[in-house]
Amino acid sequence: MFTSPIDEIKNRLDIVEVIGSYIKLQKTGANFRALCPFHSEKKPSFFVSPARQIWHCFGCGTGGDIFKFVMQIEGVEFGDALRILAQKAGVELKRQTPEYAQLKSERQRLYEICELATRFFERQLLASSVGKEAKKYLLSRGISEDSVKKWRLGYSPDSWKSLSDFLVSKGYQREEIERAGLSIKNEQGSFYDRFRGRIIFPIFDLNSQVNGFGGRLQPTRHPRTATDEIAKYINTPNTLLYDKSRILYGLDRAKVEIRKKDACILVEGYTDVIMAHQSGTQNVVATSGTALTPYQLKVIKRYSENLILGFDMDVAGDSATKRGIDLAQSLGFNLKVIRLSEGKGGSRNGVSLPPKDAADIISENPQKWLETLQNPKSILEFYFESAFSGRNPKTPEGKKEISKILLPVLKRIPNQIEKSFWIQKLAEELEVKEESIEEELKKVKLEEEIYGLEPEEQINLPPKSRKELLEERLLTMILKTPQNLNFIEKNKLTYFSPQIQEILIKLAEGQKIDSDFFNYLALKAEVEEIGEREILPEIQFCLKEIQFLEIKNKLNQISKDLKKAESEKDSQKIEKLTQEFNQLAKDII
Repeated sequence: MFTSPIDEIKNRLDIVEVIGSYIKLQKTGANFRALCPFHSEKKPSFFVSPARQIWHCFGCGTGGDIFKFVMQIEGVEFGDALRILAQKAGVELKRQTPEYAQLKSERQRLYEICELATRFFERQLLASSVGKEAKKYLLSRGISEDSVKKWRLGYSPDSWKSLSDFLVSKGYQREEIERAGLSIKNEQGSFYDRFRGRIIFPIFDLNSQVNGFGGRLQPTRHPRTATDEIAKYINTPNTLLYDKSRILYGLDRAKVEIRKKDACILVEGYTDVIMAHQSGTQNVVATSGTALTPYQLKVIKRYSENLILGFDMDVAGDSATKRGIDLAQSLGFNLKVIRLSEGKGGSRNGVSLPPKDAADIISENPQKWLETLQNPKSILEFYFESAFSGRNPKTPEGKKEISKILLPVLKRIPNQIEKSFWIQKLAEELEVKEESIEEELKKVKLEEEIYGLEPEEQINLPPKSRKELLEERLLTMILKTPQNLNFIEKNKLTYFSPQIQEILIKLAEGQKIDSDFFNYLALKAEVEEIGEREILPEIQFCLKEIQFLEIKNKLNQISKDLKKAESEKDSQKIEKLTQEFNQLAKDII
């Protein structure tokens, strides 16, 4: 019988499965490794030990158990990590326990508000006459009844306080409802509902808990015109639970398939994601009304380094899109693009229609969507198509505009053979000499950092003394070969720091050791690659250096004491210190 839910959770959950649900792990010997999700790096330094049920990053120095990992990856306190892992493990946290009382944090109450709001919106979609009208529109877009239920779509009544009044009746304060992003406080101090007369798309975190909402105007109720100032979509503002720069819509449902297919398809909106999943393409996510951010890309990279962009873009006219592409490239993604429509989406009654999105194509012709996915274009092909679209390569102005877009792209190509190919292609398309392109390339200056993001983050860990480094190295080598523990004589233990002394004594006595520092060293020993013949010389070297440093420190202290004794003319003390100094000096020689 377990004494606490913490122990029971640890017993039921395997750390590899928990961490593997967030990031892509690769087996290496008895352990697993990955690129660290907590800092940018090119070479994996993040390790997970199934035997010890711990993790550690040797790049940024973070580590711990499953609770510490969930706290860091989710950005939550211990109570919330306990709740998340209890849910995964199927462990009930009893309401009457002190642990549950601590668990009822503000975050938990906000989650409860979001969940109740979702149920309220769901009922409105199914029961109210206006909601039924909204549902009819969703079905006309091709969204199935099953998808409406699966994605928990809803409708917000076009009234000022219907949701707020409902939540207040359930025991929540109006200030809490505002903090959940569901209401707005006016200048007079009154609150009114943020989402009114809109189709509601609940937004889920990685654990499929609702933490925010997207609201779309209902077209049948709000026919838009060119001068309409009402936003088509609105989102929950940033709250304690929701940050749009960190959220990817649909990732909770897509993460397993992204890892399985080793590719993530990024589309533009909520309906695109829903329709893609409905068609069987389940490795699809969307940004929540933002351009790609560094954090979103890092989240995607936990699952795959292959990213396919599935929305219409113009790199010349859309600097946010260009920035997102550059960010993805700087983070080492293998980037491809699928073109959903050529140019515009046509016209109706003389009015230009927007380009078709993924949802339109899937609704009209699911087979065309699947065929499009089979033939993604390389990012260079996309850049060329986009740069030449709508620009005349025959005129001097057109040549200048096109080259202005493409030259920085060519400059970034690291492989010279590939770069030569695209230079030749650009020269042919513009009908100019390759030498001219190469001359212009020399003038292009690239930013050292791409929009504030360095490809590899430099971590400044607290500096360790030489003695600390030697002690860690010595203990790491002993943990690799426990039979070498007998090389450390008992009378030499005083040379070590108290923490290392305690570990060495417990190892010699066969006692169990359970500390973060010991677990860190044990994992370090497991992942260290060193030949067995090299270990003993390493141990002997470390022992000798530690002894030298300790004796040197003692000699320095004796020298200071001698000076003091000489100034006080204490002959007895001078004689005693001199003998100690000479004896230690022999040991160092």
